Amino acid sequence: MAGADAADAAAGPAERKGVIMGTPTGATVVYADGTEERFTDLAGALARASDGRVEYHYAYGPDLLPPPAPDAAGMWRYRALLPLDEGPIRYPLPVGGTPLVASPGLRRRVGMPDLWVKDETRGPTGSNKDRATALVLEHALRAGAETVSCASTGNVAVSLAVGAAAAGLRAVIFVPEQVAESKLALMRLAGATVLKVREGYDAAMRFSRQAAATFGWFDRNTGYNPATLEAKKTVAFEIWEQLGREVPDVVVSPIGDGVTLSALAKGFRELIACGAAARLPRIIGVQAEGCQPVKRAWERGGPVEPVTPNTIADGIAVGDPLSGAPVLRDVRESGGEVVAVSDDAMLQAIGTLAAAAGILAEPAGAAALAGLEVALEAGLVRRDERVVVLATGTALKNPIFPPLAGAVHTVHADLDAVRRALGGG
Repeated sequence: MAGADAADAAAGPAERKGVIMGTPTGATVVYADGTEERFTDLAGALARASDGRVEYHYAYGPDLLPPPAPDAAGMWRYRALLPLDEGPIRYPLPVGGTPLVASPGLRRRVGMPDLWVKDETRGPTGSNKDRATALVLEHALRAGAETVSCASTGNVAVSLAVGAAAAGLRAVIFVPEQVAESKLALMRLAGATVLKVREGYDAAMRFSRQAAATFGWFDRNTGYNPATLEAKKTVAFEIWEQLGREVPDVVVSPIGDGVTLSALAKGFRELIACGAAARLPRIIGVQAEGCQPVKRAWERGGPVEPVTPNTIADGIAVGDPLSGAPVLRDVRESGGEVVAVSDDAMLQAIGTLAAAAGILAEPAGAAALAGLEVALEAGLVRRDERVVVLATGTALKNPIFPPLAGAVHTVHADLDAVRRALGGG
């Protein structure tokens, strides 16, 4: 939905049994060692946000879910399950409502008649990060903030730069020194102040947190700001609605910081809590072979230990994921698995998504499809199951391509030349 009036109309009743819709009733903090602590007061939970990840709870019930609406209705229609007080939506960019693609060509190519792609490349900056940016900046606008900040390998940074420009806020962004030049250019185009951190992404994250606290900026950082998890869980709500209010058998998600996967799990758990679903889908998490701290922890049965990333997939090149422990919990509870894919496999998946489904994905955005192939070969997924893979980021921001198969001919303006180019003699 494009405007606040439409969002408000879809929100449903404002109160239920004295509980304000959209107001969390408590929270759980998940610490790095996997232990959890439950809080009935949000202030107590938020005070521990630097030690673990905060997960909000709500007064769940079927009336928190909006009535059916077109796919393009957008994220704000789920505001009764978002940490958002009443009032008009001030964030100006459309967000959410991305299509669930049933591509005949992709289904034939992979040999799966019930394969779906949740195409998050359709957001304002071509990334699933746009959902989290929207909710964080809505909070920032309501709080009267002037400056917002984050650390990012690229997609979050572009999303925040563009979102802040649209909202009339200043963006200060911390990136690793090796950030993709194409993404850096987009940040600068949107007027952001960008700080390259020589020590890499993990140091950039710590530095940005310190700077935000020191200068009083509104901190958008994924994993630390609970709103990022809340916004991303709306992907699960949309998948459920787009499948006719049914849960798929399997969802395949890339793992960088881990919030995307855990948000999916949280969304499906909340559908169960609201009485709208009976089970979780199995969740397959996908990491790059050159950056697989979560997969190694999964195999060892221990905590996530940092690694040095070495992959072309900058969107998931996170050596010390902030949400590693919640991801392990969520995959385990869903009966899923964690797999790793090579850079070559991601490049091949980029080509498959483009040629068979018309979806232009960057390496991290194609990781889920590459991971599905690994899962199929390992017997983790059956070809007759209903499976949703996430395409999380567009190739248009990060043009890394496989060997190109499309034919190019230089011809005279002559129809016979066209016939010869098409192989017609």
